[in-house]
Amino acid sequence: MNVVIPTAAAAAGLMGGYSIARSTGVRALGGVGLAAGGAAAFYGWQRNAGTATAAALTGVYLGAFGYSHALAKQIGAWPSVYTVTAATAVASLVLGREK
Repeated sequence: MNVVIPTAAAAAGLMGGYSIARSTGVRALGGVGLAAGGAAAFYGWQRNAGTATAAALTGVYLGAFGYSHALAKQIGAWPSVYTVTAATAVASLVLGREK
């Protein structure tokens, strides 16, 4: 599997989850988008780099989600989402490569 696919899934989960929550006003729907993107990314990372790396990258993904809330207070919501998405994507591209 190409490393771009799980990276795109992670980015879609973070940005899409926030977008869904913001546009609908229903945070739980945003959580569904976040979970779907994370699950798809985990599957791709697992196939590419193994379960341990997939678990670590999922930790990065979830940590980015959590950190985006604190960062949003300093730089704004969308800039925060873009920042944590970029950081997660870089981690995915570097660590999520096929062995």
